[in-house]
Amino acid sequence: MIRATLSFPHGFLWGTATAAHQVEGDNANNDWWEWERQPGRIRNNHRSGKACDWWGGRWAEDFDRAAGTGQNTHRLSVEWSRIEPSPATWDDAALDAYRQILRGALERGLMPMVTLHHFTSPLWLASMGGWLADDIVTRFERYARKVVGALQDLVGLWVTINEPNVLAYSGYAGPEFPPGARSMPKAVQALRNMALAHAAAYRAIHELQPGALVGMAHHVRGFAPARPGNLLDEQVARLRGRVFNETLPRVLADGRFSVLGRAERMTGVAGTQDFFGLNYYTVERCAFDLRRPGQLFTRSFYPEGADLSPTGFIANEPDGLARALAWARRFGLPVYITENGVEDADDRMRPRYLAAHLRQVWKAVNIGTPVRGYYYWSLVDNFEWERGWTQRFGLWGLDTETQARLRRPSVDFYAEVCKANALSSEMVARYAPEAVEALFPSHGPDGLDVQRG
Repeated sequence: MIRATLSFPHGFLWGTATAAHQVEGDNANNDWWEWERQPGRIRNNHRSGKACDWWGGRWAEDFDRAAGTGQNTHRLSVEWSRIEPSPATWDDAALDAYRQILRGALERGLMPMVTLHHFTSPLWLASMGGWLADDIVTRFERYARKVVGALQDLVGLWVTINEPNVLAYSGYAGPEFPPGARSMPKAVQALRNMALAHAAAYRAIHELQPGALVGMAHHVRGFAPARPGNLLDEQVARLRGRVFNETLPRVLADGRFSVLGRAERMTGVAGTQDFFGLNYYTVERCAFDLRRPGQLFTRSFYPEGADLSPTGFIANEPDGLARALAWARRFGLPVYITENGVEDADDRMRPRYLAAHLRQVWKAVNIGTPVRGYYYWSLVDNFEWERGWTQRFGLWGLDTETQARLRRPSVDFYAEVCKANALSSEMVARYAPEAVEALFPSHGPDGLDVQRG
């Protein structure tokens, strides 16, 4: 093992990410709360309930934990159904509560990044068709104007929509998210409407707050051929990547909307990102399979021997983050890694996953990729959508019965990284000794210069 310190640029943002429905609790006026009430929708019929009780005020103690462990930013979302509980009816008390939360973040040295839509929609909007509603673009723009008008003095980084591809394919093409439409044409229409809504919100935000930075959080999943060199496997892997990963980033860059046979030039959409938000977790293998037309003739799996999270949901594939960052770089925008993390209640895999992925972030920065910050998912265990409480992504664990927080070893690992603005071989040796030789081999890390201790 070499002794080395991999330093990040001055001013780099280190934080964690959360989402309103997953941490606030008692979000009873949105589509997900209703979805949870339907038997069989959520694993083990779990309910979000009090979640992490942020609406009850526990955000303050969690922000204390984040700030006390060296973080300097936090990504969170606001809940549309709280702010606009019925059409064109605004709840100023909810906006005041978000102002209090954001002031609390700033007072602790945590710069907020705020997401306007993170999977949940008001029940009244869902009843109108959600992202298929005829006037969804106008309604989303109006909502964005209200939120930004109320919070702009506290926020400089805005994410319009989180993971539109996940929402479209899980909720409109698939059955996992509401509304569970099981219709690919509806998924394509939802994607188109989200692109238009984002662009309208982008213009509205800049009208109200010219100096703001506005982006979208794109989920980029790695797709690799199961048998490299096999033409069919390589074709379906590329197809999955184009359909899932590339549709929204491309249209926001050049106005060309093209997915599964639908193609058009969209006006007013190109150039509506000031930064590229990248959510990355893993890579799956893709094998051509004629029996799976609904999955684009693809059988997806993790290879035998993969380093898997406890439920098998995520494989530790840090090279996939390197490829995702290289791809994101082509858009010519600053990049924020708006989510990256792993579910691991016992915190055995998380330290090596974190170390390996942070090393790839450092490598990307050193070859010129303009990465400005990193947000680990998540600060504390939270309600993981259709998987309920079966997966634990938090640096801090959560006892849902008592609301007690559990300090996992990764808290201290990430704290050392944040405070040093660096990843060192000594840190990895302390927290993920099994990963030291792979990350800091005796022959030197990939020929890149490092500070040696």
